[in-house]
Amino acid sequence: MDFAEYLQCDASALAQHVARGDVTPAELLRLALDRNAAVHGRINAVCRLLEPQAGAQLAGPLAGPLAGVPFLIKDGVQDYAGVPTSFGSRSMRNYVPTEHAAVVRRYLDAGLVVFGKTNLPEFALKGVTDSRLYGRSSNPWDLARTPGGSSGGAAAAVAAGIVPMAAGNDGGGSIRIPAACCGLFGLRPSRGRVSSGPAIGEVWFGASSEGVLSRSVRDSALALDILQGAEAGDPFVIAPPAASYVELMRRDPGKLRIGFSTTSPIGTPVHPEAVAAVRRAVGLLRGLGHEVEEAAPDIDGQALAQSFLHIYLGQVPAMVARGRALGARAGDVELMSRLLLTLGSAVSGARLTAQLAKWNDFGRGLARFHARYDMLLTPTLAGPPLKHGEGDPPQGEQFVLDLLQRSGVLGLLARLGLLEGTVNRIARDSLRFVPFTQLANLTGTPAMSVPLYWTTDGLPLGVQFVGRFGAENQLLQLAHQLEGVAPWFDKLAPMAREGSTKSAVATA
Repeated sequence: MDFAEYLQCDASALAQHVARGDVTPAELLRLALDRNAAVHGRINAVCRLLEPQAGAQLAGPLAGPLAGVPFLIKDGVQDYAGVPTSFGSRSMRNYVPTEHAAVVRRYLDAGLVVFGKTNLPEFALKGVTDSRLYGRSSNPWDLARTPGGSSGGAAAAVAAGIVPMAAGNDGGGSIRIPAACCGLFGLRPSRGRVSSGPAIGEVWFGASSEGVLSRSVRDSALALDILQGAEAGDPFVIAPPAASYVELMRRDPGKLRIGFSTTSPIGTPVHPEAVAAVRRAVGLLRGLGHEVEEAAPDIDGQALAQSFLHIYLGQVPAMVARGRALGARAGDVELMSRLLLTLGSAVSGARLTAQLAKWNDFGRGLARFHARYDMLLTPTLAGPPLKHGEGDPPQGEQFVLDLLQRSGVLGLLARLGLLEGTVNRIARDSLRFVPFTQLANLTGTPAMSVPLYWTTDGLPLGVQFVGRFGAENQLLQLAHQLEGVAPWFDKLAPMAREGSTKSAVATA
């Protein structure tokens, strides 16, 4: 198999080729490694290679539904025993887990050959991937733009053709945002559908879920079959699916009622291209026989944004404390994280608890919406993928904030309660590019980004569907329908097309 043939296969097809003896796992691994070597200097997607570990896998028997398929995991939460999990931060370079995370073990048990870890922003806090530890990742569709975040390295790796599918996680849109930026399919499962253990009970108070970024719906369905189900000691267990997700995906969802909105829930601008992406999706849905009308949940978007920011204010101080225990210095943490550390350290337990309690209000509001509609359709992003640095604060502002933080003035103001307006502005500014995705995280519902639209500049721009709690099967069924009428598998980034020719090998 050459690279052109490799590129024409999703993970499911590669596994079938391995099972038939058409190609060996070692040959597939070499294709993936060579591809990474060819593009790494331009996209910086893979931050750590695990060739010895992959070689050890190849030396033993490989079994499972994806046996022999090359695969990448994210360098945050997805612990690989004996390998540092850095969370994209210099402060966590010395954290070396002693056992696999449950998701990593399940990927390995499925026969996936894990040969590297992907890049992410520090502590997975941003919708762009630009950590000081590993450097920024670039979008294979346009190297001047971000692949999104926080699973930006994973998205860039898939879009560039290194692997057909890669692991991500999603605490505020971190699977859906990079999927939308890179022309991929990305499903965030319901809270509790996939275990975050054993090192963590619930990531980000339960806002984060584990999943994959892929080029085909069936790969994401198969990945969810591999990952779903609780581990001993998990906080709670949700009802399992009635059948495998691969089987459920193929079933007709019937006539769905879908509400759509293109209005930012925090009142920020939405680019005309993002509106056009939703309008195209509406047309496709109606063509499939679904009932679609303009409607949105009755939820205070500003309150939700503030509540989401309090995840950071609660989690960053804890992460920095972990780093310090491992020997990290103050300078090992980036400016944005240090600002959140200062603000978060001034937030009382009572205030944080009050913000977390609001998640119930958001969940009840979304449930009222879902009493009338099967799904909510929105843009995934408020506009096309950002150019590098486009969302950063001006250098002068960064200098002043750094000075205030280092001098202790920022901490004093925070302790005196004089930074409420600043917190609100941070929430608004940090989410203006991605105001639509956090709803699913705080309510624990499943959501997906589907690549149905490309801008006039040829950039991908996905749309988001939010489903009822536990209804991943319905999302996958709709995605499978959309994939049939508006296929995206062969819409490849320019970087992926370079050096390859049309192959007769199809997705088996």
